[in-house]
Amino acid sequence: MLQQTQVARVAQFYSSFLARYPTLEDLAAASPDAVRESWEGLGYYARARNLHAAVRHVVATAGGRLPRSRDDLRRLPGIGRYTAGAVASLAFGAAVPAVDTNVARVLTRVFALRGHRKSAAHQRRLWTLAAALVPPRRPGDWNQALMDLGATICTARAPRCGACPVRADCRSAGRVRR
Repeated sequence: MLQQTQVARVAQFYSSFLARYPTLEDLAAASPDAVRESWEGLGYYARARNLHAAVRHVVATAGGRLPRSRDDLRRLPGIGRYTAGAVASLAFGAAVPAVDTNVARVLTRVFALRGHRKSAAHQRRLWTLAAALVPPRRPGDWNQALMDLGATICTARAPRCGACPVRADCRSAGRVRR
């Protein structure tokens, strides 16, 4: 639900979705139409279809146990590099990166990375850098902290460099253009 949707918007749907589908088995047993109806208002309906397909696959092939590794998670429908890294690190403690838009912005600014942000070369640099930075202990906390830093302080339009906890090490501090 959080893919490309702000937390405040998801909060309006999350509890009712979990109440309707409290287990993976409940979600897997639901019809595609029922799942889409439960998602109504969140947009990006391919996410609901992919979630449903992934859960059905997990229930049918893995006894309802979500894969723990990033690589196994990537094999599920709708799970890309970021989501696999986020789930593996946050839920299972895997020391893998999770680079979303916020993390990419933080790393690009802190390390003054150059190049077009969507280019393959820039993305490779970001993911390589992020992987090198992930600590072996509490990697999920690290990834979440980077996400939160980008969402709340190192924002796209109005970065608050004066409040940033990494300002002393940031190569772009105070020079970010809005």
